[in-house]
Amino acid sequence: MTIRPILRYPDRRLALPARPVTAFDDALRELAADLLETMRAAPGIGITAPHVGVPLRVVVLELDAKDGPRTYVNPEIAWASPEMILHREGSVSMPGVNDDVPRHARVRISYRDLDGNMQSEESGDLRAVCHQHEIDQLDGMFWIQRLSRLKRERLVKKFEKLSRG
Repeated sequence: MTIRPILRYPDRRLALPARPVTAFDDALRELAADLLETMRAAPGIGITAPHVGVPLRVVVLELDAKDGPRTYVNPEIAWASPEMILHREGSVSMPGVNDDVPRHARVRISYRDLDGNMQSEESGDLRAVCHQHEIDQLDGMFWIQRLSRLKRERLVKKFEKLSRG
């Protein structure tokens, strides 16, 4: 397992849609293990392959030690509840800044596991927020794009100041 360098906002590669994974092999398992190690070192609770410059649809989440890490390959939102919640979000690619983002309270995702088997998972609260946040990233949408222009500009200025300091 290797800790890989994390792309920093506004790296253009973070705005590119990731490609679907087609090979479920040792290289994919190695990427997932590296993502987990990189996320833990950041630290964070979620990371995508694009965060480390790999344009593939792979997400690793670890919301608590009890549940352990989970890897989602080619995840897609299959259903989203009409109820919305606000949740504080940030990114390993933009450390030190966060803000409240509106998200669906519950979602159902379909994805493949590391062996290529189709899976489905319904989630609420933090896990639902993370699913939406990371799938947005796979689609090339950085989390601050969900905010108003004013909030976005304020966060970018704050991040630039933190990066200089």
